[in-house]
Amino acid sequence: MDAEDALAELEELVASARPVPLSMSVMVHRSTLEELVGRLREDLPEEVREARWILKERDDLLEQARIDAQRITADAQAERERLIEESEVAKAAQRRAEEIVEDAREQARVLRLEAEDYVDAKLANFEIALQRTLRTVERGRERLRGRDDQAPPQAADAEDGSSPERTDDARAGDDSAQAEPVVFDQERQHRSG
Repeated sequence: MDAEDALAELEELVASARPVPLSMSVMVHRSTLEELVGRLREDLPEEVREARWILKERDDLLEQARIDAQRITADAQAERERLIEESEVAKAAQRRAEEIVEDAREQARVLRLEAEDYVDAKLANFEIALQRTLRTVERGRERLRGRDDQAPPQAADAEDGSSPERTDDARAGDDSAQAEPVVFDQERQHRSG
């Protein structure tokens, strides 16, 4: 399963979750949500490794194009010098050698441009995939935040296990202390660990 599939499953989970009566909130199983987030975390590093591989491939292609250009240019220079030494065809040889050098430069330029176009296309495709993934993650987080912000006090009390007699000030203090969902705290712990 890739990140796109996990995000689609996350959206489906939120969309099909059972609503909390008399509110805009829904109930989602924590274990299911944590499993999806875990799969996302596993898939994203693979895409990052793929981006690094594409950049390395670009560097390798450019280096190979440079080496080929140097070899072709050196061959052309050697051919030019050899032809110039032959006195009866010195002028023709010089013209031919210059054409070879120019062809070598043109081939090197074309090789470099093709390598850059290839890598640019790969990076553009990767950028589109990452943007799509980012938009999907943002939509999912917005949906989760929108539903969490609209949870009635009773639903919030039931979720954190506290008694319904808590004051509004105590609830407001807890809400500000838990501005982010628990799942993102775990994400930070994973990164720092």
